[in-house]
Amino acid sequence: MKAIHRSTTRFVAGLAASAIALAAGAFSATAQESTDPIKLTLHDWTGQLITTQLMGEVLKKAGYNIEYVQADYLAQFAGLQTGDLSVAMEMWETTGRDAMDAATATGKVENFGATGMKAKEEWWYPSYMKEKCPGLPNWKALKEASCAEAFSTAETAPKGRYLGGPVTWGGFDDERAEALDLPFEVIHAGTDAALFAELESAYQRKAPILLWIYAPHWAPAKYEGEWVEFPEYSADCYNDPAWGSNADMAYDCGKPFGEIWKVGWSGVKDKWPGAHKAIKAFTINNDEMGAMITSVDLDGKKVDEVVAEWIGANESRWMKWIAK
Repeated sequence: MKAIHRSTTRFVAGLAASAIALAAGAFSATAQESTDPIKLTLHDWTGQLITTQLMGEVLKKAGYNIEYVQADYLAQFAGLQTGDLSVAMEMWETTGRDAMDAATATGKVENFGATGMKAKEEWWYPSYMKEKCPGLPNWKALKEASCAEAFSTAETAPKGRYLGGPVTWGGFDDERAEALDLPFEVIHAGTDAALFAELESAYQRKAPILLWIYAPHWAPAKYEGEWVEFPEYSADCYNDPAWGSNADMAYDCGKPFGEIWKVGWSGVKDKWPGAHKAIKAFTINNDEMGAMITSVDLDGKKVDEVVAEWIGANESRWMKWIAK
């Protein structure tokens, strides 16, 4: 009976594989579309790697030639304008809006629409630090010498230490600290992994830490803490020094909140019209992405494995993206 069962299982599995192959073939790229590779950019945080490979692997099922290219988050726009790079799947309203708007204004880069995820990025501290800086989450508490000292390290004392993201992420944290006259030294983590490894280490020891946390991510769910409440962002804050509490400097406010966008070379719609339609149709939410990031960063799964699981569980969804 076991032998019969194994044979039957192989037969059913073969039928299923054939059905999937036929389904993928039904959505293959049309003959008039270019066979040149669509170059999707990869950056240095887990969620973006997942988003990009989700899109890339779905496009492969539609018959497109896909190439993943490592690129700088902000500097990538030079390549997107020339068509040397094709698509960037995550441009965060919180950090990349200015660069995106400048690129789309040239007409050489297109905003492909929202990913469905909502971005939040801000200075964050563990709840246990509130005892040492009781005025938090109000940003003005950070101006107090005692509060800065509570967040200091041997290297920064008497100034506090703020651990920012990698320099390539932008975010204007150095400018923010100066404009708001915060007695803090801004130190940038070398990588996304280093940023959260330092948080884990500090949290376990209840050591002082103030750092850049973003969502969607697993960290705000795993660790008890709060985001600092800065003056609310407005475009004038970044563009007009006269705005806000410091009449001489811009960036005297918090970071913007909002969408995570898909952007790319404006030639994508003519060279690969089916792919262009699929990219615009792509959508995923914070909860889905947070769960996948958790699987990679905390559970030790590979990005490829998590992407494959999502594709297997959501076939009816992504097939609509690539439908002719």
